Amino acid sequence: MTTPGLRERKKQRMYQDVSDIAIRMFMEKGFDAVSVAEVAAAAGISKPTLFRYFPAKEDLVLHRIADHQDEAARVVVEAEDVPIRALRRHFLDGLARCDPVTGLNEHPNVLAFHSLLYGTPALVARVYGYQEQAEDTLAEALGGGLDARLAAGQIVAVRRILAMENWRRIADGERVEDVRADAVAAAERAFGLLAAGLPHFSQDETETETG
Repeated sequence: MTTPGLRERKKQRMYQDVSDIAIRMFMEKGFDAVSVAEVAAAAGISKPTLFRYFPAKEDLVLHRIADHQDEAARVVVEAEDVPIRALRRHFLDGLARCDPVTGLNEHPNVLAFHSLLYGTPALVARVYGYQEQAEDTLAEALGGGLDARLAAGQIVAVRRILAMENWRRIADGERVEDVRADAVAAAERAFGLLAAGLPHFSQDETETETG
């Protein structure tokens, strides 16, 4: 992997700093109550400069989860196992370490961010577009074609539904340790259903031949 140069690192740092400032302001006052101009002023940059980094206001928030957009595709590409098994193991590992993406995390900042993300209509709409792109990259990693697109849609939906169920329970006041066993069981069941319904992506050639 190539190490980013100084200019690229400074650019990445700018993205992170401005996004963090914006999210903090949105969580304090509400997404609609804070203008882009106010975010730019708080970040010490001009409004045109901010828009060069973030074309839309919603991008200030979505930047925090941008690294996860291609996560499923990366898991498939880098795994030495068939896709469904690799993705199942990756999700279960995420639950074990309380990765916020799995919804199984009770840190106040994580809960506040999720409340902002899923409680703001404009952001919810953008999340759906984000998920469509995640499906596209996963479908490509799965080999492309209609079967791959159908599989990618189901996989992305399963990951989203599992995470949302975990987040809702914790947001309602349950503790992580009270939710964990159910979260693991639900993930095992969900990925089991995926494996049964998508044998082309859940079995290697030997298993397919013997099955």
